[in-house]
Amino acid sequence: MWIFLLSDTFIFSIFLLSYMTIRGSTTEPWPNPSKVFALEAFGTPVPLLLIAIMTFVLITSSGTMAIAVKFGYEKNRKLCALFLLLTALGGLTFVGMQAFEWSKLIFHEGVRPWSNPFGAPQFGAIFFMITGFHGTHVSIGVIFLFIMTYKTWKGHFDTGKRGYFTSMKSDYEAIEIMGLYWHFVDLVWVFIFAFFYLW
Repeated sequence: MWIFLLSDTFIFSIFLLSYMTIRGSTTEPWPNPSKVFALEAFGTPVPLLLIAIMTFVLITSSGTMAIAVKFGYEKNRKLCALFLLLTALGGLTFVGMQAFEWSKLIFHEGVRPWSNPFGAPQFGAIFFMITGFHGTHVSIGVIFLFIMTYKTWKGHFDTGKRGYFTSMKSDYEAIEIMGLYWHFVDLVWVFIFAFFYLW
């Protein structure tokens, strides 16, 4: 898992370096995140409201994942499964909000990978690439979290039942490995949040 996370770190780093290079080299003004990502609440546009909620949900899911790992070490099957389920639901909520954000940008604001009404045309391409790649990671994580929840609830880690795609026996260590992946995805979001939404 560590080798995978290291390689993924390089990929996201290259994406963010590309973003900084594109943003620094464009001659047209870069879109203002407070305007692009504003969400209307009670008739008033609130800058970054949706993004703040998304970030809160994802960071909170990192906390529930840490608690799930703790209960996994203690072999507390029911509480471990509960917190895995809460983590998966947090990830699912994040992906749903990201889909809402994308649909708002595409259908209501007219942002495309090749153009946008807010300024530099490169904004759309780099935004959709980086947030889409991260969203794919979160979606895959959610699928595996639901699988882990099922396996934990059914007691597969207690009995050592063999996995779906492997001959290896199940163990609570798999939950810690899942936790590493999930914390990585959350950490990457912190950098995306800082670069795209705050800069």
